[in-house]
Amino acid sequence: MKHDLVVFVPGITGTRLTRDGKDLWNLSVRALLGAVPPQKLIRRLRLPDGIGDERPEEPYAVETPGLIHRPSGMPGMVTQQGYPDVAGLLSGVRPEQFVVFPYDWRLSNRLTAADLKIRIERELGRWSEEFRTHYPKAEDDPKVTLICHSMGGLVARYYLEVLGGRETARTLVTVGTPHRGAAQAVRFLTGHGVGTGLVGRTAAAMAGRLNDRLTELCRSFPSMGQLLPVYEAVRRPGYPEGYYDHLTDIDAGLPTDIVQDVFAFHEEFETALRDNLRGSPDRSLPYEVQCLAGRAHPTIHAVTADAGGKLDFHYVMNDSDPWTGDGTVPAESAFARWALRRTDEARWNGHRHGHLISGEAFGHQLDAIHNSKSAKDTLADDEFGIVVPEFAVAGEPFDIVATGVERGRTVRAALHAHDSAEPQDWVVLPASEPGERRGSLTAGPGLWVLSVVADRPQVVQRDVMTILEP
Repeated sequence: MKHDLVVFVPGITGTRLTRDGKDLWNLSVRALLGAVPPQKLIRRLRLPDGIGDERPEEPYAVETPGLIHRPSGMPGMVTQQGYPDVAGLLSGVRPEQFVVFPYDWRLSNRLTAADLKIRIERELGRWSEEFRTHYPKAEDDPKVTLICHSMGGLVARYYLEVLGGRETARTLVTVGTPHRGAAQAVRFLTGHGVGTGLVGRTAAAMAGRLNDRLTELCRSFPSMGQLLPVYEAVRRPGYPEGYYDHLTDIDAGLPTDIVQDVFAFHEEFETALRDNLRGSPDRSLPYEVQCLAGRAHPTIHAVTADAGGKLDFHYVMNDSDPWTGDGTVPAESAFARWALRRTDEARWNGHRHGHLISGEAFGHQLDAIHNSKSAKDTLADDEFGIVVPEFAVAGEPFDIVATGVERGRTVRAALHAHDSAEPQDWVVLPASEPGERRGSLTAGPGLWVLSVVADRPQVVQRDVMTILEP
């Protein structure tokens, strides 16, 4: 409803983390590779071992002054182009009724959900006292519309069903939320966050050192473990096609406590949801759930673990059919199956994970949801996916692959600074296999925005690329 309080909950890596006024989430990749003593570097962001659901004390504590608005991220972890003015996507929303909830995304989602509860109670109390000044004809008291990107949706779900926030909510909007987790999390928690495909020899040689540093860092974050897949995501070599295990059934190289925690986290939510529905007169949710997600891109969904503990990661659900998503979260996991019955009830489009909340189509859909208008799916037959490496080395070519491209369409790719005009040095990606275009790019060191454009009709895909010095 137009008079409701709107709360935006960002995803993992989406909040600035600072200490003594200095940004911490702008780590130099060169430093991560060893230019700075590793323990000094990791100490800036890592959490103490065994922190669980507790809040860190000095020297581990950080401040969370706001959202990240510029391209950011680390190879092997989540990258994004930065959040836009989300309130600006919602026509008619007054500054007084829009709340941004920045948080320390390293911490357990249970703790963050408890903090969200406190913030919502305070802000809703404030808005309930003043909303009539702006909406004198409102027929009821305001509730809360929660707009949540990525992991923020897990935080909000837990708040609503486990912590008793369900009666405060009018609408929950999840944007690219891994409702059942993502196999990508297995990669960065097992030393495989940075792959060696699509890059040259120098980049491939760097991957091992970079992965070691990232894994040490990520394993100290309870939130990272809570992104692990709780669907059947592990396939054993030699077993029949379509036979998969849960992470609890096989040794995938993950610490036992991390695996147990993610399953407990989801079980707490599912148990509370069942109990709450059982106590409802009509066994329905008291709030509406809107699920916005991408499904045009090849997305890692599963891992194969052999007897020796070697892991391989897969873009296919079986031996032939790709399991698409937004490049990070598989479509099946991004669908809020706990609240919706049919996948066509979700609002799908072709954006990548880090670009979901800033996509033009999502702006229209968010506005439509807030103003109780209809909004159709935006995923069209002319969408296509891209596969890009996690990082590359300056001056060394790396490959870009476009998938699902119809015959006769031209696909171009280019890199440009996030604050520059449209890129100039376009490279045409030639056909490599049916429906696929593949070509190479090079660039100097830095954080770049990658644009891949297909014509007739024009469709643009974007991602963030990290280019390292050799």
